[in-house]
Amino acid sequence: MQSKAKTIDAYLAGLPDDRREAIQAIRAVILKNLPKGYEEGMQYGMIGYFVPHSVYPPGYHCDPKQPLPFAGLASQKNHLSIYLMCIYSDPKLATWFREAWTKTGKKLDMGKSCVRFKDIENVPLRVIGQTIKRVPVKKFIELYEKAVKPAGRTTTKKNNSTKTAKKKVRQSKSNRA
Repeated sequence: MQSKAKTIDAYLAGLPDDRREAIQAIRAVILKNLPKGYEEGMQYGMIGYFVPHSVYPPGYHCDPKQPLPFAGLASQKNHLSIYLMCIYSDPKLATWFREAWTKTGKKLDMGKSCVRFKDIENVPLRVIGQTIKRVPVKKFIELYEKAVKPAGRTTTKKNNSTKTAKKKVRQSKSNRA
């Protein structure tokens, strides 16, 4: 459920007390550990942490008008979420994160980058802080670019048009036979 809030203060003000307290606690940990170069703001209807266009002009490949997302905090319908794009693009960090979380004895409910939880007692804040701190902007951009443009490949759009063209040639040849 995306918020229509334009500012972080408005976003927080619109949350029930228990959710606001949880989001504020995680936000404080993120801000304390956020490497230089990232910025905080509203992005995709949640509190976002991103690489601004002034640092990475191309922006996010899905929507170049958006700065490159790094992390996010959201209050969803049935849970709270922390989105950690940095672990999505770094398998070693993802493994470390899962192991560090598990060692705390707290249950991890996680997708590829989304960590879901019901209340702040279920979140090892230290692990969140360490995760954020481990990924400076330069490293994140390198991981992102590697994930988006693997070596030796052209963009998806070109690959799709090339595949379509090859398919049409094959169909044309089979129709002639």
